[in-house]
Amino acid sequence: MSKNSKSKLRDNETVPNKKDRNDELGDFTTTWRVVPISLLATVIGVICAFVALALLRLIGLFTNLFYFGRWSTTMVSPAGNHLGVYSVFVPIAGALIIGVMARYGSERIRGHGIPEAIESILLNGSRIEPKVALLKPISSAISIGSGGPFGAEGPIIMTGGAVGSMIAQLFHLTSAERKTLLVAGAAGGMSATFASPVAAVLLAVELLLFEWKPRSLIPVALASAMAAVVRRYILGFGPLFPVPVHPLFIGPKGLLGCALVGLLAGALSALLTLSVYAAEDAFQRLKIHWMWWPAIGGLAIGLGGLVFPQALGVGYDTIGALLQGSVTTRVILGVLLVKWFIWAVSLGSGTSGGVLAPLLMMGGALGGLEAMFLPNEGAGFWPLISMGAILGGTMRAPFTSIVFAFELTHDANVFLPLLVGSVIAHGFTVLTLKRSILTEKVARRGFHLSREYAVDPLEILFVHEVMRTKVVVLPAASTLGEIWHSLRVDHRQEQRLLPVVNAEGQLVGVVTRGDISQRMEQNGDAALGWSIGDLVRTSAVEAYPDEPLRVVVYRMVEKGCTRMPVLERATRKFLGLVSINDLLKARSRHLDEESRRERSLKLRFVPPGKWNPKGTQSSEAP
Repeated sequence: MSKNSKSKLRDNETVPNKKDRNDELGDFTTTWRVVPISLLATVIGVICAFVALALLRLIGLFTNLFYFGRWSTTMVSPAGNHLGVYSVFVPIAGALIIGVMARYGSERIRGHGIPEAIESILLNGSRIEPKVALLKPISSAISIGSGGPFGAEGPIIMTGGAVGSMIAQLFHLTSAERKTLLVAGAAGGMSATFASPVAAVLLAVELLLFEWKPRSLIPVALASAMAAVVRRYILGFGPLFPVPVHPLFIGPKGLLGCALVGLLAGALSALLTLSVYAAEDAFQRLKIHWMWWPAIGGLAIGLGGLVFPQALGVGYDTIGALLQGSVTTRVILGVLLVKWFIWAVSLGSGTSGGVLAPLLMMGGALGGLEAMFLPNEGAGFWPLISMGAILGGTMRAPFTSIVFAFELTHDANVFLPLLVGSVIAHGFTVLTLKRSILTEKVARRGFHLSREYAVDPLEILFVHEVMRTKVVVLPAASTLGEIWHSLRVDHRQEQRLLPVVNAEGQLVGVVTRGDISQRMEQNGDAALGWSIGDLVRTSAVEAYPDEPLRVVVYRMVEKGCTRMPVLERATRKFLGLVSINDLLKARSRHLDEESRRERSLKLRFVPPGKWNPKGTQSSEAP
């Protein structure tokens, strides 16, 4: 308790016992309810591993059908097709199918996948329609299989989230519990797709959960872990992109290079975000129905594929080549220019596909350029650092990007370089862009999303630190006539709630000024002899001095009141009042800490010979 708070307590008030308070309050509010939710999440993780397998097989199937005319689910690159100029029409055909599916099936299949999952969590009570779980993977497989320059992670996050949401809707759960299971499905799908269980959990925390609580972290982590285990039996082990061994220590020059990579990645991240939404704005100005927009994006994909076929599809083979350091300057420039163009245009057109794999690809290409003038730290080193930095800057999820890059490559020696590059890229985009590529879409639908997480001031302040003790208290034995005159002339009219106490100072109940005025208006002077006890409300909502303000706020919302009497727990002795205005003191203190600048430590420099042992300046001349 602060010194100022102590001065507010009167001599006859009881200070809450710290030992008792510590016994009641804990670090977390999680209950045993987390156990059944975790069991459900584990089942969802297993299911989502097979959903990820199905999506990858669908992508392989449609790629083979569209470009090679064969029935096969093997993942292949569209770059090896022999269609020639006719390959331009393949992305257009795929986009037309997606436009029809979106218009007559569900409009929610359009877009990246992650923004749609965020919107479902924040606005729809974590409910996703069953048809989305079916249409999203099919539309994404058609989009990527027909040459769309997208990744599978966005669709699998949305699809896994839909599976988790549907299972949650079968049970009697709260919206918060449905959110946990939705995110568990999303994390399970990503974990199985990329063999990245830890990064999937971090992605869930940084982008989807909007909290860091055991009640959600434990189920999501178990779902991700279970999906990773199942993946090893149906898709094989990681890493997805093995790399040569890089040095453990790269020295000051290398770290400065990582800082430069972070700055350049941050600049590219900002440009990528702006280009996607510039394309979306251009499509919004068209006079035709949005169902036809993906076809225009498909035309851009087809033309780009003619110029640079490696830009088509997910591009996992190109990412692997960049990390091995075995690509030419033509490939690097093709990825940066052609892939960027067709990705931004097609994504802005509203087709279905993810952003993670394209960002990895373009980040790797930027790193390939940087490797031409930065110190040689081994093959694929700078593309790897640039990949992580691009993810950290574009998605505003630096910890996810660092761990994701590690799990994709299993190169533990690059943690420090990734930390420098990713955080600097993240800082660059935070300072230059208001929103990320993911939250901008949510904002364009009229909603604001803040992604800064901090301890709520209401969590760390207690009732006794803000309650008012100088209040009007009515004796239970008094009559209405005894207190009516004093209430009329009392200048503290803002105190509407009047506590009623007995001779021992214990709360009997409460009355309001309105109660007294109404009784006087109805009965006139005849009411003056009535006892205050006849008007008292015994079912008052109470607060206790050792409660955090957060608990009081929730109680106010639940009970529909704005002020409460504060009582000592053991004796029910009245201590004071707490109201909405008092709770604002916590916010005021937090604002003061954020805005008021002061110099706490002052250094005093004294010339030699001017200092005596007693700590005062000497008046003697040197």
